[in-house]
Amino acid sequence: MSSSVIRVGVIGADTKASWAGASHIPALAAQPRFALAAVATRHEESARSAAEAFGAERWFSDPLELIRDPAIDLVTVAVKVPAHRELVLAALAANKAVYSESPLGATLAQTEEMADAAGSLHTAIGLQGRLNPSVRRAAQIIARGRLGRLLSARVTATTFGNGPESASAYEYFDKEAAGAGLLTIAAGHVLDVVEAVLGDITEIDARTELLWPEVRLADTGGTTVREVPDHLDAIVKTSSGAPVGVQVLAGVPAADAGFALEVRGADGWLRLTGHHPAGVQVGDLALTSSVDFAAPDAPVATGVGPTAAEVWAGASVNVGEVYASLARDIADGTRHTPGFGHALHNSRLIARVDQAARTGVRQ
Repeated sequence: MSSSVIRVGVIGADTKASWAGASHIPALAAQPRFALAAVATRHEESARSAAEAFGAERWFSDPLELIRDPAIDLVTVAVKVPAHRELVLAALAANKAVYSESPLGATLAQTEEMADAAGSLHTAIGLQGRLNPSVRRAAQIIARGRLGRLLSARVTATTFGNGPESASAYEYFDKEAAGAGLLTIAAGHVLDVVEAVLGDITEIDARTELLWPEVRLADTGGTTVREVPDHLDAIVKTSSGAPVGVQVLAGVPAADAGFALEVRGADGWLRLTGHHPAGVQVGDLALTSSVDFAAPDAPVATGVGPTAAEVWAGASVNVGEVYASLARDIADGTRHTPGFGHALHNSRLIARVDQAARTGVRQ
């Protein structure tokens, strides 16, 4: 890189309540180590509008042109999962650092291919919940043995998505080939937070359900067939010794949404809670405990994007922590940010959950 400022090109940033506009754009704006050098969408009008709204230096209607631009140091891929592979592999071939949303690939094979292609390049995967300041502090409490011998934990996690009603733009979430259903996204994020706090999951008993096989498309009045599960119950064992009961619920009204992780030890307890309707990965979390602890660090980004829908309020909090970690890695030559190797770990974990649910055999 030619300067200390990391020049970022965001693929998928548009002004119509996009995830990138709500999370990545304000996360970058909050940190002087980054500059939004370019944005790209598939359409000239939306790309130009996004550049004007977000203050990007350049715009592209062809994402591959953004990737080839020598002025770009870091490529952020924030598009639908089936489009990840082409863009990520192109960015890696161009010797760029890459931040991709999770899941990295639409299939485990795709994820393996991209993780292998990353080599020694700096990468980041959008499993941002584990970098939330409260999650990091909870993990520290556990690692220091403050709760004593861990006895049990339980998780309840909800999302307003994957329910009986959707929009035509999100129909792809219901198709198995897209690799973007409740297991790979909602459960992937939840189980990653469990591992961040309690250590790697070593055993899995799981059951999935398809509660709403036919989904109404609210904007068109049509329907679509859901091909993937929309509910998960699991009991997992972690490397810390704690068994964890996990339930991931879909289609929950925004007012009733929430996340709770409760850990009980011989010498105390801790609890992580959040109330973002889109899931644990999107909003901030609160930490409480029976033991004393230092307050979690303040997040580097707390705002929302200039075009964000209310449902994405606070979405930059955890994404900002990923960017801050990646900036440190790039400056210091380290590899602490969860990258494509971690993406592969998460994808393999979800494959084990799916296998356990399909066969009824512990994985």
